[in-house]
Amino acid sequence: MAVRILIVDDHKLVRAGLQMLLQREPEFVIVGEAESGAEAISLSESLKPDIALVDLTMPGMTGWQVLSGLKEQSPAIKVIILSVHSTEEHVVRALRAGACGYVLKEAAPQELISAVRTVQEGGTWLPSQLSRQVLDAYLRRIQATDPPNLLTTRQREILRLIADGASTKQIAGDLEVSVKTVESHRAQIMAKLDIHDTAGLVRYAIRHGISEL
Repeated sequence: MAVRILIVDDHKLVRAGLQMLLQREPEFVIVGEAESGAEAISLSESLKPDIALVDLTMPGMTGWQVLSGLKEQSPAIKVIILSVHSTEEHVVRALRAGACGYVLKEAAPQELISAVRTVQEGGTWLPSQLSRQVLDAYLRRIQATDPPNLLTTRQREILRLIADGASTKQIAGDLEVSVKTVESHRAQIMAKLDIHDTAGLVRYAIRHGISEL
């Protein structure tokens, strides 16, 4: 039975390369390609792909948002994330969000083909250097060190904006509060998390799905 595939990437050359690679396999059928998240979600409704290959980093909607939108639009669709990020945070977040596979863009072509076949058969595909045991151990570690619901809704909102690169003044303007209030929240966030630099806050935000990076 043919495997219907939708390719989602904002780079035309990448889409063309993926299509050329996958079309070599007789059971793979490329039913469409999208250069944006909104287009992907729209096409998924009409094309009914079995699998969507989704670039994690795109302008407009991020790969996370596309993944969420695709699953909401077509619950049966299986999503494989394509990414340059090889950290446990990104892989774990993808799996938590409903992805069935995670393939690094630096991977060999055959790895993508194997990933599509594995996912279509009901399995999960992970980068070769990150085994299921490694990810399970990572999950246990962050769950042990990061209690759930540690931050208030407003603090999570401010943390998201910090992780997305907004300045204190920009955050204050977006939330219609004073700069002093934002600074106070930032200090409380750092104290609660025991994280005292912006890079650490960004990593925490990515790991817990607070930021769309």
